[in-house]
Amino acid sequence: MVQIRSLVWSLMVVLLTMLANGEDPYRFFTWNVTYGDIYPLGVKQQGILINGQFPGPRIEAVTNDNVIVSVTNSLDEPFLLSWNGIQQRRNSWQDGVYGTNCPIPPGQNFTYILQFKDQIGSFFYFPSLALHKAAGGFGGIKIDSRPRIPVPFPQPAGEFTILTGDWFKQNHTDLKAILDGGHDLPFPDGLLINGRGSNGFTFTVDQGKTYRFRLSNVGLTTSINFRIQGHKMLLVEAEGTHTLQNTYSSLDIHLGQSYSVLVTADQPGQDYYIVVSTRFTSQVLTATSILHYSNSAGSVSGPPPGGPTIQIDWSLNQARSVRQNLTASGPRPNPQGSYHYGLVNTTRTIRLANSAPVINGKQRYAVNSVSFIPADTPLKLADYFNIPGVFSPGTISPNPTGGGGYLQTSVMAADFRSFAEVVFENSEDTVQSWHIDGHFFFVVGMDGGQWSESSRLSYNLRDTISRCTVQVYPKSWTALYMPMDNVGMWNIRSENWARQYLGQQFYLRVYSPANSWRDEYPIPKNALVCGRASGRKTRPL
Repeated sequence: MVQIRSLVWSLMVVLLTMLANGEDPYRFFTWNVTYGDIYPLGVKQQGILINGQFPGPRIEAVTNDNVIVSVTNSLDEPFLLSWNGIQQRRNSWQDGVYGTNCPIPPGQNFTYILQFKDQIGSFFYFPSLALHKAAGGFGGIKIDSRPRIPVPFPQPAGEFTILTGDWFKQNHTDLKAILDGGHDLPFPDGLLINGRGSNGFTFTVDQGKTYRFRLSNVGLTTSINFRIQGHKMLLVEAEGTHTLQNTYSSLDIHLGQSYSVLVTADQPGQDYYIVVSTRFTSQVLTATSILHYSNSAGSVSGPPPGGPTIQIDWSLNQARSVRQNLTASGPRPNPQGSYHYGLVNTTRTIRLANSAPVINGKQRYAVNSVSFIPADTPLKLADYFNIPGVFSPGTISPNPTGGGGYLQTSVMAADFRSFAEVVFENSEDTVQSWHIDGHFFFVVGMDGGQWSESSRLSYNLRDTISRCTVQVYPKSWTALYMPMDNVGMWNIRSENWARQYLGQQFYLRVYSPANSWRDEYPIPKNALVCGRASGRKTRPL
């Protein structure tokens, strides 16, 4: 009965919204989240399936589409989905992380009401609670440009989504117990391509035609390199930005990142290896799939092509070569280069340093010495209902403290429409990967050593890439220019999921005093309430 009432309410909201915004199409998805047996590395595991699928079904939409996803949680534990790279304009209520949403209780339903406002490109969704991501529950998101908006390359003959990353043979509950015990995760057992190990997947192409591959690293701990035997890749998109169309033999994809490449089947008619391998690891893991020509006269031959392993300079130089196509239209018909980010005055500088402190005898991870601990109530709900004692803005310093690590529900305050310089500083000897929900940013610089004000002299203030996930190399820094143009409570996190789970994250509260629907949507009528918000009313329909 509860699920029926939730579905009826969701349909009513959709119908009323359609009347108000009839120009934007609606796409409906009904998902049932269950456990199921999976064998990605040949060992039986308890996977998280969506409509019986691992990975889950792909969301296909067009810029500004309204996407209605009705999720029934048939697991025996709470569950949340988040949308990596979807900006949720004015609507952090739908972000699907614990700081903004109550989990969906077992046996209950929640309907996400999303709009892919002014976005194009390749992204993915994933389960955001605990270590659910280590069990599946992820899938691709494809947002096409509106038909009247020109795209800077011919229409491909077809396209494929590749979700790849590291994988563990242990169930997600066992991995969570390792982290809860104060230890880091072991080295992964292998890599997957679309939920399967080596040679478990075949992509069929016609000779002479060009195809688009949408690539996402959905792993937990490891950067990867992607390549196709005997073929070049033309990079055309990075997380919603049309890129300068450089050609690569292989491409590094760091945790949480997404790209699109064009591949032309211009080789003799046979089969070729598609290869992913780990980067910056002492032991190199590799997985393969098959690029199958429809007129193939033979199977794959020889060993899979090797790729880079621990070369940081190689990866850094490649990262600097990924730049935006200034003349291409983005989700709107105006050129991407019409936003002159380098001419905007920054209003503040935020420096964020990762660390790996041991706190109370257990391994933790931190940002500016603060290791995040979840509150008993989602921070967005506490903010909306003015519930005291849940969090306080300013509980994390905007600069590294140099002190020891400590536990705190950390929230940083930011003013709406400010323009920040954000510098990630990594003094550790491992590659970091950072994601900022609800926003895009311009990657103006990255280099080795310690960041200083003189580092600004090397910034790219003309055509650097705009994205939502960025790597920071060992003993290095990465600098961003970021418009704080989206009111709400937004998660800033390590994409290394063990580090995120053990505290390497915090929330950015972007605040507007206007309290206007023009700046932020009101709380959804179907918003789940929990913790100290239990029993509170949302709003009339």
